[in-house]
Amino acid sequence: MFGAERTRTLFGPADPARNVAVGPPPVSARELIDRAGATETVVGRRVRPTRRLVLAAGTLAVAVGAVAVLQPFGEGAPDTPGEPAAAAGLVLVPVAYQFDAGPPAAGPQLRMLADKIKDAAYDHQSGRYMYHHTKVWGDPVMTSADGRHHVAFADETKVWQAADGTGNQVNTQLEPQYPDQESRDYWQRAGIGRSAATGTPAPSVVPLPPRELRPPSAVPSELRELLKVEHGAGAASKEVSTLYGRYVVPRATRAAVLRVLADVPGFRWRGQVTDRAGRNGVAVTFDDREHDAQSLLIFDPHTGELLAHERLTLSPTRISSYQVILDVAWTDRLG
Repeated sequence: MFGAERTRTLFGPADPARNVAVGPPPVSARELIDRAGATETVVGRRVRPTRRLVLAAGTLAVAVGAVAVLQPFGEGAPDTPGEPAAAAGLVLVPVAYQFDAGPPAAGPQLRMLADKIKDAAYDHQSGRYMYHHTKVWGDPVMTSADGRHHVAFADETKVWQAADGTGNQVNTQLEPQYPDQESRDYWQRAGIGRSAATGTPAPSVVPLPPRELRPPSAVPSELRELLKVEHGAGAASKEVSTLYGRYVVPRATRAAVLRVLADVPGFRWRGQVTDRAGRNGVAVTFDDREHDAQSLLIFDPHTGELLAHERLTLSPTRISSYQVILDVAWTDRLG
């Protein structure tokens, strides 16, 4: 099997990606092979941060125009603020958008939010490394050949990255999620999911290679180019998610992002929602009818930080990917 360097040598100047720094994959090749071997049919594709067959611990929550939130089953609260409780006690509860039917245009509300946001905790920090802690559900979603049994994979990632791109990335495969016990039994017989014998997979630590990381600009023209707003609100949503998942975004740039999005046609204001980590936020959506998809962005109402990004299909109601950004910081410690 060719390695990356040997392949690039063979291509030489004809290699279109010869000057591109490629980061490590979030999942190892061995794990991808194991997943594929246990799967009859894959529906959905890797998208990061599409409606929602929301899969969690034996409970299926389907809600048009609603955002799913993880809540503990019965009494009690998560041990750590911003973190869901143990998976065995979780159900997905659909939370309706404040503005479900006939949501207003998002522009005025985004501009108001940009004018009033305050400092985030990391605005008063310093350090060599940018730290990000994220979780993704439904990456990918798979179904059996008969269409009856579903499983959604979930991953947790922690990244420490310096300005020159170097650092560490720690990936943890979380327990897959299922819509019902029948699906859980089916996929665990196929070797998907944890058992008392297998336990929790150990996290994988991946050193990050050097690459240029240019801090995001607060200049509107440069930010519009970075967010690819000329390609529409769907593309801008994806780029906003990438921006916040890679950089520690300062307050001035957060405000500029909101103002740039306010000028992009198609975003609708959904008002107050709760993300899957149980945090209160405000949301905007964009319906891409051509591709039967919806993009959802949830922002912190106080700091303007991005809390979550979801890519949804409008029909049938199914989720393909939901990302939450649980923590962002500057630090001198390399995890």
